[in-house]
Amino acid sequence: MPQVTLTVNGTKHTVEVEARTLLVEALRETLRLTGTHVGCDTSQCGACVVHMGGDSVKSCTILAVQCEGSDITTIEGLAAADGTLHPMQEAFREYHALQCGFCTPGMVMSAIDLVNKHPDGMTEQQIREGLEGNLCRCTGYHNIVKAIAAAQDVMHGRVSELARAAAE
Repeated sequence: MPQVTLTVNGTKHTVEVEARTLLVEALRETLRLTGTHVGCDTSQCGACVVHMGGDSVKSCTILAVQCEGSDITTIEGLAAADGTLHPMQEAFREYHALQCGFCTPGMVMSAIDLVNKHPDGMTEQQIREGLEGNLCRCTGYHNIVKAIAAAQDVMHGRVSELARAAAE
């Protein structure tokens, strides 16, 4: 079996995988990082989104062997070592942007990439359009959009903390 070396959440791993193993399978089954979810098996739902080299990718659409040497960040890699949540995670918590939680890891990862690609900010419509590749069957997206709007201000230094954004 081929060996693949990946840096996942800052830790270098060399794993043996079958050539047909998807990145999501390698993360969940080999590395036991189960925060990345498999939702649809057809690349429709976005539950499996991770960052590869800083960009969001649906990990069910890429083979693990294609990721050789890549830097991968999963939902488990977002919080600081002391447990402090990433501003996007904190915003999802603060704005109640989750219900069952199944889509949340992929939604958070997609939202971070979306915000990073729009340093001048986004309108509600732009956020909604940017989330088109992520499905949530529970929330109706209203609170997700509010959370992303608040987190973008924190991530880009327009406010120093989420609590100030929530008070406005």
